[in-house]
Amino acid sequence: MHQHGLFDIQMRHEKIKQYATMLNQLNSIIDWEEFRSTLEIIRNKERKSNAGRKPFEVILMFKILILQSLYNLSDEQMEFQITDRFSFMAFLELQLNDDIPDEKTIWLFRDELTKAELIDPLFEQFDAILTTNGFTAKKGQIIDATIVSAPRQRNNHDENKQIKEGNPPEEWESKPNKKCQKDVDARWTKKRNVNYFGYKNHVNVDAKHKFIRQYEVTSASVHDSQVLEGLLNKSNSSKKVYADSAYSGAKISNFLKEQGLQNQINKKGYRNRPLTLKQQASNQTKSKTRCRVEHVFGVQSQRAGGLFLRCIGIVRAKTKIGLQNLSYNMSRYAMLKGNGS
Repeated sequence: MHQHGLFDIQMRHEKIKQYATMLNQLNSIIDWEEFRSTLEIIRNKERKSNAGRKPFEVILMFKILILQSLYNLSDEQMEFQITDRFSFMAFLELQLNDDIPDEKTIWLFRDELTKAELIDPLFEQFDAILTTNGFTAKKGQIIDATIVSAPRQRNNHDENKQIKEGNPPEEWESKPNKKCQKDVDARWTKKRNVNYFGYKNHVNVDAKHKFIRQYEVTSASVHDSQVLEGLLNKSNSSKKVYADSAYSGAKISNFLKEQGLQNQINKKGYRNRPLTLKQQASNQTKSKTRCRVEHVFGVQSQRAGGLFLRCIGIVRAKTKIGLQNLSYNMSRYAMLKGNGS
């Protein structure tokens, strides 16, 4: 059996770094210290006691959440993977003898970010970094939405009716353990004859670089077109707005015209009034640009093994989905910079 050498672990680290390209690029091009002042907001609260272990460094915890979002890992799995994988430890700049945050610590830090409402400021801060480094929004904006599944609820018909009316069953009040497991914000929707339960991630992606510039989180039952107005990004260099036929209609068309934007939304055919050959050709041309948004959702889903939430309620869902969007932008930035774009 081969005897361990003095530099075996160091050599193994170096070899792993050659394969963990994206994580290495993230560390090399992102100045994580730029986020410190925002993150320190949650540390400025006076500790009730000096007893116990000091809190983990905020940059370390933030990077853990980014890493977790990239691969859609549970808090329990995140703790294990940091302990088990050299590439994760290298990304977090941890040594074998360093303490590793446990799953409860990871949950608490994310919950602190949620309560402090810091996800949107962090997302906007990184968008400003993109702009500063030459990745301004160009060539039009693409609007679309994807369903993010949540744990399905086993409620009876009457319970679901009360939830939809905004009045959760009163008997749940006497059963706090049951109530805390009930998501009264997520909703059912049907897509291509398949039922889904959860939320929607509505995004605005710039056509040039495919970065998410704006996003909104709603329940899955909210129609895509209802969120378009709040997603529009006036900083895009082009006036063109692309979207699929779910966003078609006179109301949106008139709104875009009022805003001085060019309607590049696909036309929709109806029964007894199918699209003309000219409209079909126009849709096909528009879709060559519009389809670029599918890459965004595809990367998020493929890398994470499918988009799925492990939390209850829209407040925490917004945090998780916001972190997924931020981590996507970071990985996209790393890829473009690595390619010399």
